[in-house]
Amino acid sequence: MKKCGLLLLFLAVGLSGFSQKEVKIRKRDRKKDIEVVTTAGVFYLRLSDSTPLHRDNFLRMVKVHYYDSILFHRVIKGFMVQAGDPNSKQAPAGKPLGNGGPDYTIPAEFVPSLFHRKGVLAAAREGDASNPTKASSASQFYIVQGKKFTDAGLDSVVQFRLKGRAIPLAHREVYKTEGGAPHLDQSYSIFGEVVSGMAVIDTIAATPTSKGLDKDRPATDQRILSMRLVRRKKRN
Repeated sequence: MKKCGLLLLFLAVGLSGFSQKEVKIRKRDRKKDIEVVTTAGVFYLRLSDSTPLHRDNFLRMVKVHYYDSILFHRVIKGFMVQAGDPNSKQAPAGKPLGNGGPDYTIPAEFVPSLFHRKGVLAAAREGDASNPTKASSASQFYIVQGKKFTDAGLDSVVQFRLKGRAIPLAHREVYKTEGGAPHLDQSYSIFGEVVSGMAVIDTIAATPTSKGLDKDRPATDQRILSMRLVRRKKRN
């Protein structure tokens, strides 16, 4: 899969002294949401207990403020918005991004009940040729905006993208009514979802992007200003 399909070429970029083993995750951390403040507004993430390796890694990243000032470096309207490259923090306009991150990966965690509906949070990764186990990037993630599908469209996804693997009926209904990216199911690890502020993702996804060497990078920087753990509550 090429970069446009979430390919990442990992570089051995350090975490500026950060070691994931040195950051302790407390039980109460796993019961909190994540507030994401961006230049386009604020949204909230809730992590999944069904994918604990990805959940805990992301919590550690948030606790050390790894994502503060990082760009959404790859945006495709009707598909997803991607962030997590530390090289984007001070990247000049026009610079291609998407190759940065820690020098470790997270083992794949595929859960049948988790699928690529609109708003899910998932980990980017290298392509299958160099990454047959589908291990995830330790830092780069994407949030699905997606699009709505018809039954015929979903049948085409099953035939040509999923190689005959059926999409469960309940998931098909969600893809038809809410939208998503079904061709990614069971190939990329999902570990959370947007529980409030999806309009911010739609705004970021709508920004004009480059067609040059920095393909799909927003022409106007879309930046994560900060992430922090906040008390979990009912959100709209």
